[in-house]
Amino acid sequence: MIHVQRIECNMFGENCYIVSDDTLECVIIDCGAFYDEERREVVDYIRRKNLNPVRLIVTHGHLDHNFGNNTVFDNFGLKPEVSIEDKELMENLPGQYMMFLRREMKIPVIPVGRYFTEKDKITFGTHTFTIIPVPGHSKGSVMFYCEEEGLAFSGDTLFCGGIGRTDLQGGDYDEILRSLKYVLNNLPENTVVLPGHGPKTTIGDELRTNPYVGM
Repeated sequence: MIHVQRIECNMFGENCYIVSDDTLECVIIDCGAFYDEERREVVDYIRRKNLNPVRLIVTHGHLDHNFGNNTVFDNFGLKPEVSIEDKELMENLPGQYMMFLRREMKIPVIPVGRYFTEKDKITFGTHTFTIIPVPGHSKGSVMFYCEEEGLAFSGDTLFCGGIGRTDLQGGDYDEILRSLKYVLNNLPENTVVLPGHGPKTTIGDELRTNPYVGM
């Protein structure tokens, strides 16, 4: 059985997920922890539950999903893993910081530990995530899909009733619509979608209510 802990982080309301199973191994998805209390919450939850973090995986290379990488590295020795297509974004986190927050980034930048492709799998405990490329919000945006549990971590590609913005570096509106169509047509309707911002949804609900369907 899988357990998902959501921690809402930073000034952008980003969702960090800690995903564990009965083996107590866990993966951390999109550690956007910025403020001290958020960083403590991530670490304290993992330690309180006696979890063993084995991967830090990232749905895409935007800053708000990577603020807390140094906290994960300092406490658990893990470096971020992200799509090779977002290499440029990950190498320019200080530049993103200046663009969004208008000041110099003082948070240590942890180098990427591994760039993955769609052929790779994310494994922990007794579970496996498939990597689904969903470009459009960024070139390297991906979803992590656990078929066994019917869960998809969608990053900023698919939200409850919406999609991610496409006016940032690597964004492409037509491409994100193609990604949306692929995901909605290929994942079961009962799949629970856990997005990078906002509440969870399901593939079925998005097929029926998302205004971008059919565009």
